[in-house]
Amino acid sequence: MSSPFLWGVASSAFQIEGALAEDGRAASVWDTFARRPGAIRDGHSPAAACDHYHRWEEDVELLDRLGVNAYRFSIAWPRVVPRGRGAVNGAGLDFYDRLVDALLARGVTPLPTLFHWDLPQALEDGGGWRSRDTAHAFAEYAAAAADRLGDRVGRWITLNEPLVHMAYGHAFGVHAPGLALDVPEVLGVAHHLLLAHGLAARELRSRGLECLLTNNLSPVRPATASAGDADAAAAYDALHNRLFTDPVLTGAYPDLSAFGADRVPGVLDGDLELVRGSADGIGVNYYNPSVVTAPGPDPGLPFDFGEVPGAATTAFGWPVAPEGLADMLDLLVERYGDALPPLYVTENGASYADSVAPDGSVADPERIAYLEGHVGAVEAARGRGVDVRGYFVWTLTDNFEWAEGYHQRFGLVHVDHATQVRTPKHSFAWYRDLIASRTGS
Repeated sequence: MSSPFLWGVASSAFQIEGALAEDGRAASVWDTFARRPGAIRDGHSPAAACDHYHRWEEDVELLDRLGVNAYRFSIAWPRVVPRGRGAVNGAGLDFYDRLVDALLARGVTPLPTLFHWDLPQALEDGGGWRSRDTAHAFAEYAAAAADRLGDRVGRWITLNEPLVHMAYGHAFGVHAPGLALDVPEVLGVAHHLLLAHGLAARELRSRGLECLLTNNLSPVRPATASAGDADAAAAYDALHNRLFTDPVLTGAYPDLSAFGADRVPGVLDGDLELVRGSADGIGVNYYNPSVVTAPGPDPGLPFDFGEVPGAATTAFGWPVAPEGLADMLDLLVERYGDALPPLYVTENGASYADSVAPDGSVADPERIAYLEGHVGAVEAARGRGVDVRGYFVWTLTDNFEWAEGYHQRFGLVHVDHATQVRTPKHSFAWYRDLIASRTGS
């Protein structure tokens, strides 16, 4: 008998937990980065976030009311292994132990992510993802988490959006750890992230557990039929969609010559053999497609961006294009064939400027339309035979949106960040009813 389709929501530890110095948690790179003047819009502090560390029971009750049968959350590495490797903090694991038990008691399948960008600062001080040692530290941490929770949690995600963490954190410097490395060093970071996934997958699978890798994916369209735009689109596709997918599914890196790289540095014998076939599923985080043009005259990246014609945009300025999700799912099947494992849409959502009305309601019709279109794209893909096994809305509660602070609201539940009062939006009721209609509950 096949497993039921997973209808869920997703979150991440640093964006919701708060309690950054409680019960033995040490600093992460995001704690450090957020203290930099100007790093976070309007100086917003992540110290409280959604106070989920103290209000987790209230949030689990919201999940129960929503009717989801799965919840994707992340485990904070610096809460579990404060210095990145070495001593395991039992109090940190206790928190996730309680959360897992509470989810299971309500029929909600836990889907933990081991790394959602909050690298322990102690590891960054030793070189972070520039160092091969960090990949081995990650495998040790994965083993510790699995040893505590693996008797109840059968499916795990290793990394969340390694491309975004690599590019925004290590090339452009707009996310933690705030570095601006050259191309070879950035590609070295990519390899160490993939090696970390492969090593962690080996630990998880040795315990009889399933392992997923979650990537941010976007169908890439050249703005025109010109050769320059086509070359730019191929370069961007290699970076955005293939860099962290090809090695896992084919055992080889894509052609990165457009970036002046004839190889990815740091690859040792056996690395790609370890990585190949290391995912029992691929998580697809989808928000929008990408329209790409040839670069301008100034030296830099081998592509530039255009606009998606005719598309409405979210508060983040991202184009709304549900057909892009369908295109991406189809492209994965076409590109990887029998090597493609089952797919899970592990994030999909939209930010809008929601507010609580005088009657206490939060109307968000744009979000409902956004989700309706994207759920339709997933269901149409499944109807064509694409093996999609889950859909997770980003996110349950309005949270700390990285460098944007509290300005972007993605939640199905409005959070007053001054009082922590939670108010379900109209989209919460819409998603609840949708799930009930699909599951018969």
